[in-house]
Amino acid sequence: MVESAPLRIGIAGLGTVGAGVVRLLEENRDLLIQRAGRRIEIAAVSARRRDADRGVDLGAYAWHDDPLTLAEDPAVDVVVELIGGEAGPALALVEHALANGKSVVTANKALLAHHGSRLGRIARQRGTGLCFEASVAGGIPVIKVLREGLVGNRISRISGILNGTCNYILSTMRETGRAFDDVLADAQKLGYAEADPTLDIDGFDAAHKLAVLAGIAFGTPVDFDQVYVEGIRHISPLDIEYAEELGYRIKLLGTAVRTARGIEQRVHPTMVQASEAIAQVDGVFNAVVIEGDHVGRVVLQGRGAGAGPTASAVVSDLVDLACGRPSPAFVEAAETGIGPVSMTEHDGPSYIRLMVRDQPGVIADIAAELRNERVSMEAMIQRRHQPDGAVPVVLTTHPSKEAALSRALERIGALDSVLEPPRMIRIEL
Repeated sequence: MVESAPLRIGIAGLGTVGAGVVRLLEENRDLLIQRAGRRIEIAAVSARRRDADRGVDLGAYAWHDDPLTLAEDPAVDVVVELIGGEAGPALALVEHALANGKSVVTANKALLAHHGSRLGRIARQRGTGLCFEASVAGGIPVIKVLREGLVGNRISRISGILNGTCNYILSTMRETGRAFDDVLADAQKLGYAEADPTLDIDGFDAAHKLAVLAGIAFGTPVDFDQVYVEGIRHISPLDIEYAEELGYRIKLLGTAVRTARGIEQRVHPTMVQASEAIAQVDGVFNAVVIEGDHVGRVVLQGRGAGAGPTASAVVSDLVDLACGRPSPAFVEAAETGIGPVSMTEHDGPSYIRLMVRDQPGVIADIAAELRNERVSMEAMIQRRHQPDGAVPVVLTTHPSKEAALSRALERIGALDSVLEPPRMIRIEL
């Protein structure tokens, strides 16, 4: 039996994930030969610094100071892009590799959220692969599940915890009662949050991932600008306490839903019933819930980041390429007439927390503003004074249009009796 030629790869970016890919390929070399039917060999690498200590021996591999030259190296069949960033060197490398007829494996969700549809078209035109299992939820094979395991289903909804940093912060706040800023500082010390945590805590990282998932699930163009994004900075221990009392837990969820009007894509803090499986996912773990017309509900859970889980996903794409089975990057326009829906059209229940003066008529004024926008209250909780004399009032509403609720809250916030801007968290039924 003649052994197939090895699949030769070039890795650009040797940070945590890049070094993890090198380590996995070395440690599981024989296992991968059995599963891929051929060897997967590192032919070349590229990074900003040659002298950095990465915990792996790179001496046997050709070094490229310029990552673009990986795309021109005849010894490289597949370029693995692990540089990161939505543009700059990462985008230039992927474009150059595809133009040179080389397949690309990437973990870059920001790149795909902004350029995925265009890059997918280039890959199809050139007859190459653009693979990105590692771009969403780390070691959870959610993209393969959507493309392969659930290929016979019409997907109606995807909802998930797509950012481990936010999940760790919210879980720790619930367990300890500590404030957001304190828990964020601890997350940074532990390495769960970046020195600049903006992408994570303001929801952009989760939104990048959701845009990718929605494009695959619904056959629509990947368009980050169509994702509504809201982070977790405003979540307080008081909100978490009330959520528990009402039977909910607060999670930052990315949700894409097929509605009669089109596809709704949104990332925001969400109150989830405490009995739901996704509400039990704590710490840095991720989870994704997919709903299909024939399979029903599928729940996937696991580590969403880190060297090992993300490297595992990268190597799964490499094995697919070695076996000659790359999936199309994105299949657009699978359904005609389907498009994005504005967040103003969202219709659902909400939690509202107000800090008000203790004086007669306050509740009547609030109820009047809600009634004027046809927003119906479901329940109300009024508790003890806070140390500053303010009284917290919590309302839950029946399902209502986002635009109407926003107008009502703007007028409620302008009332003299309301001491700070209303806090609203959407409820997932």
